Amino acid sequence: MKAFTIKEPGVVTPVEIDQPVMGMNEVLLDVHYVGLCGSDLSSYMGKNPLLTYPRIPGHEISGVIVDKGADVPDSIKKGDRATLSPYTNCGVCPACRAGRINTCEFNQTMGVQRDGALTSHITVPFEKIFVSDKLTLHELALVEPLSVGYHAANRGKITETDSVLILGCGTIGMGALCAAVRKGATIIAVDIDDSKLLQAKKFGATYIINSLKENAREKIKQITNNEGVSVAVEAAGNPVTYSLAIDAVAFAGRLVFIGYTKSEVMLDTRLIVRKELDVMGSRNALRVFPSVITMFERKEMPFTDMITKVFPFEETPEAFGYWKENQGSVSKILIEVKK
Repeated sequence: MKAFTIKEPGVVTPVEIDQPVMGMNEVLLDVHYVGLCGSDLSSYMGKNPLLTYPRIPGHEISGVIVDKGADVPDSIKKGDRATLSPYTNCGVCPACRAGRINTCEFNQTMGVQRDGALTSHITVPFEKIFVSDKLTLHELALVEPLSVGYHAANRGKITETDSVLILGCGTIGMGALCAAVRKGATIIAVDIDDSKLLQAKKFGATYIINSLKENAREKIKQITNNEGVSVAVEAAGNPVTYSLAIDAVAFAGRLVFIGYTKSEVMLDTRLIVRKELDVMGSRNALRVFPSVITMFERKEMPFTDMITKVFPFEETPEAFGYWKENQGSVSKILIEVKK
């Protein structure tokens, strides 16, 4: 069957791969849509240190279950529309023993440390499958990236009394924003693209700041009466926004870092100590897929508005090229593997 692989930086080519063989505890998924993630773009641009070439990308997935193994429970049926958790966990490392399997030391995310779903069929352990008879296949393809952001909001212990700074309004940042809205927080969204900021406003941000046009530090001080925000979520992966997060968070505040920077970041440790900040990394997603699916099923926000463009499967190389040339304005690109 046909797949697309990132052969080397800047080169995406079709390849023929074997049909997957389904195990007793697995389902066979007919892939319909694959969302392109920031890690996929980094892989395409040769900036992903976790990846070796060639690699079939794709871990934001929607599809239809076309077969299931004998050990798959009856709650999962042929014909179900589904998405999946694309991570693995070893079960024995310190993170797994602590119950935080999302950050397993030996995790292999589809499309990064192992081949992904940019092909017609994949097999998946049933424990990683999440089904919904209410969501469209477009919506299901958005569940994983929004879950990553939702998990970050949980890491930050966001509540209705918090003021929350979201730095970066891509899909993952929007996941954190959606979770913060559900939790009742006051939200300040910062980005460099007006269309993303208008979308953040539509999704519930109380304030929006274009940091190319305004002094974000001064604007945040003005909004918070010089106190700073109680929680800052960095979802841009930029040294500038890492620095802004530390500056903008209040004394005794919380920092949640999701974004991977492409270079080392110099942090003002004096502020971290003086403010006695809680500093947390946030990786992948833990136990939030059902919450995100429920959020979608209740139509709480216009989630599919985040889809910037849909490319047919045959135009996968063009999709990567388009994103590289339009990074600031792209929220989410989907590849339509099957109509």
